[in-house]
Amino acid sequence: MVDVKTADRLAVVSGGGTGIGRATARQLAEAGCRVVVLGRRAEPLEQTRKEVDAAVGGPRVIPLAVDLTDPEQVARAAGAIAALGPVDVLVNNAGALVAAPADDSLAAVAEAWRRGLDGNLLTAVLLTTALLGQLRQPGGRLVVVSSAAGQRGGAGAHSAGPYAAAKAALHGWAFGLARQLGPEGITVNVLAPGYVAETEIFGDGWSEEFHAAKVADTLVGRAGTPEDVAGAIGYLASPAAGYLTGQVIGVNGGAVMGS
Repeated sequence: MVDVKTADRLAVVSGGGTGIGRATARQLAEAGCRVVVLGRRAEPLEQTRKEVDAAVGGPRVIPLAVDLTDPEQVARAAGAIAALGPVDVLVNNAGALVAAPADDSLAAVAEAWRRGLDGNLLTAVLLTTALLGQLRQPGGRLVVVSSAAGQRGGAGAHSAGPYAAAKAALHGWAFGLARQLGPEGITVNVLAPGYVAETEIFGDGWSEEFHAAKVADTLVGRAGTPEDVAGAIGYLASPAAGYLTGQVIGVNGGAVMGS
């Protein structure tokens, strides 16, 4: 049942075409929000629209293809969103692992790190900056999706170093935003998911041993789901979470305890 307090709120979810982003779009749409889903690829965004609209029984999702590392594209997207009204909820979920450097040369390392920082940090910074003036005051909710890798580091063949560093950088940036926006009645929080198997990051290309080790690292004995993370985002995005801000919240099955 739609809460009258959340009906017709406007939410923006980056990385909304798959995994956590798609589950978050459904979570917010079921709460009565209109949801703009952003991502580079039009096809997954359209699939999110079809699935979520069918689930909630009406048109709630607005797909908008945009490269969030491109300032000009982000500015155009912000203009399109402005026509829809004030933004009640902004979920910065876009991010991805990048390929490891082609070799050990400094040029290759620099290129890999730039791609990792652009895809996991700059995307959130540009989108948030573009929409700051559109966030509802008071009552706006800004949620940043980080990663347990930002708390414990990352390693492996997929250049997880830049990924973990970018996710950790999101924490300090979000704390500053929480201080800046708190007087306006806008909350800012970080969610740091652990192992969520049904995502592109943890999709094909990983061994069964890798998956088993990730599950064994939890206290609850299972992988997380996109819905686990979306449920937490749904609370942080709700009017009920008005006294919760400036926090890093782990959704990781106990693999990382504390903040």
